[in-house]
Amino acid sequence: MEVQFTEQIAQLQLGAGDTFHGEGILAITKALLQSGVAYIGGYQGAPVSHLLDVMVQARPYVDGLGVHVEACSNEASAAAMLGASIHYPLRGAVTWKSIVGTNVAADALSNLASPGVVGGALIVVGEDYGEGASVIQERTHAYAMKSTMALFDPRPDLAKMVDLVEHAFALSEASNMPALMELRIRACHVRGTFTARDNVAPQVSTRALIDEPAGFDYMRLAHPPVTFRHEKLKVEQRIPAAQRYIEQHGLNEFVDGERSGLGLIVQGGLVPALVRALQRLGLADAFGTSQIPLLVLNVTYPLVPAELSRFASGKQAVLVLEEGYPEYIEKDVMQALRRLDVQTPVHGKDLLPGAGEYTVEALVPALAAWLERYAPDIDTTAARAWLAALAERRADAQRTLGALPARPPGFCVGCPERPVFAALKLAQQEVGPVHVAADIGCHALATFEPFSSGHSILGYGMSLASRAGVSPMMQRRSIAVMGDGGFWHNGLLTGVQAALFNGDDAVLVIMKNGYTSATGTQDILNTPDDEARAEAERNAALHQSLAHKNQTIEATLKGMGVQWLRVVHTYEVATMQRTLQEALTTPFTGLKVVVAEGECQLERQRRVKPWTAGRLKRGERVERVKYGVDEDVCTGDHACIRLSGCPTLTLKDNPDPLRVDPVATVVEGCVGCGLCGANAHAATLCPSFYRAEVVTHPGVGERLLAGMRRWVTDRLRPD
Repeated sequence: MEVQFTEQIAQLQLGAGDTFHGEGILAITKALLQSGVAYIGGYQGAPVSHLLDVMVQARPYVDGLGVHVEACSNEASAAAMLGASIHYPLRGAVTWKSIVGTNVAADALSNLASPGVVGGALIVVGEDYGEGASVIQERTHAYAMKSTMALFDPRPDLAKMVDLVEHAFALSEASNMPALMELRIRACHVRGTFTARDNVAPQVSTRALIDEPAGFDYMRLAHPPVTFRHEKLKVEQRIPAAQRYIEQHGLNEFVDGERSGLGLIVQGGLVPALVRALQRLGLADAFGTSQIPLLVLNVTYPLVPAELSRFASGKQAVLVLEEGYPEYIEKDVMQALRRLDVQTPVHGKDLLPGAGEYTVEALVPALAAWLERYAPDIDTTAARAWLAALAERRADAQRTLGALPARPPGFCVGCPERPVFAALKLAQQEVGPVHVAADIGCHALATFEPFSSGHSILGYGMSLASRAGVSPMMQRRSIAVMGDGGFWHNGLLTGVQAALFNGDDAVLVIMKNGYTSATGTQDILNTPDDEARAEAERNAALHQSLAHKNQTIEATLKGMGVQWLRVVHTYEVATMQRTLQEALTTPFTGLKVVVAEGECQLERQRRVKPWTAGRLKRGERVERVKYGVDEDVCTGDHACIRLSGCPTLTLKDNPDPLRVDPVATVVEGCVGCGLCGANAHAATLCPSFYRAEVVTHPGVGERLLAGMRRWVTDRLRPD
């Protein structure tokens, strides 16, 4: 039961003259359809997840246009889809999170870019860089350069972004180069409007089939000896063709300013931050009009030397604003200008931060230093004072509040993966510390307190492979943890197959929650099907986990030859602890797999809440489990919190005036997963937890029984 995108799908169907209102990533999605795209694929990942999520749910509509939509198993399979555009005049688009997704897709991208494309090929990547990013901090720019693919970095204005999507397809066709479009977090979520155009049904599509396959052409293969000719074509034909298209269609924007002796060259995606910084310096008005001329690079690769020369010639100095390391654009600008004998001083990361996101606060000091050198008549005092005031406020807050406690992210309330790490913590108390190879996914949150579990993260589905070098060197067995999303993405082949082939003495824990939860709870091969959901609804059992309804992972492992396989429900902490201890100590020396089964709590709640609300509305019986802490029994040592980390298990002042330590308490928001009680039982903690069933609309018998209980307890209560 994924998130429903009904309103967004309606936005995709807007026609010519209609006004689109929405986020940047949905505007990009609409632009694909307006551009006559024939096929769309990808692998979800922030901040571009919604592109494919919406398209998958919009299949009934896009099928009518003849557009094929495919949710790919990983980024490599998505990139390989673009092979359709090598021979045929098909416009294709794929999407994923970068830089990690681009790393996975790199082989297919190289083999696509070598022969080139005849149909426009566009890769929409979420450039997950800077504040709020969830991956390693590297840039997609390097891939565009090494494989010779055009790289778009659109100014975050919906109309401009939509226009550039259509130009990206056209440039790809004009130059035979695949095109990349990088969208930062803010560009994906910026809201705005643009005037829509009609969606275009592709000339060749699922409704207008190709009569015969293309004739054999060895030049269309990424295979020697033609790869040597491909390299020359990139330099001699494709890059010049792309540069001509960029210049002829004005894709990069020249913005005039009254201070013509200065110039700022900026990536399109950084324009909003730059304008805000210029406003702090009194050099831009409330509408974003800059007094300093700008060259906005909506296409950052390849650059057009003639444009750079035209902009920089005759200026006192130019400052290049390029986010991230290394300074690819700055070096290209310098090289192009010097080769054209333009001697204008060029500055960049000699003044700007070498790495990290270019926020307004990061830009203002560099701009001020640059202006103080080349435009001393501009008063930067106010901007410097603003920076000083920010620093003073932080220092004042530090003095007043002292060191604030860390607030790391954690698992959702009731997450089925939290109990596994509680069990792992208990198991290590018995067998000793073990090396834990972590992975990408929700379970990576266990690297934070209170679990601090994980020695390495080498990629999505790579945990089992990443322990291969260290396991033989360890006194105790190592444990690899991966989710079911990572298992299907990469782990099955790079990890399981390799471990079986080499006879590795390895332990693998697979978090089987039924979805790729970290990227938006998209369906995967082992997602409970509609029949399982319907059966649960008929039996009034929608509150139960459905993860066990799909045994695809277990069948796959058995089919590959896994001999030691255990399936344990995640909330059974004591059983999970015993199973992990067995895996770590058993005489069996092959691959040992523990499938930790428990449905994603987000998906469970999306099913349970409307079901519960419907029954309450109809006046039907509803039972809700609630856990609590008996404050008279709680010892105040808080071991339960250190073993759980659940946000709803917290502290409150001790009601006993003779006791100083605060007591544990369960606050509103508890979903009744039972982990707190299971932990207390497994770890032999104080018996302060209680379980209560809260019944709404009880039956007659339940009312009579409750009345009798109240009568008895009232009589037993002392006066």
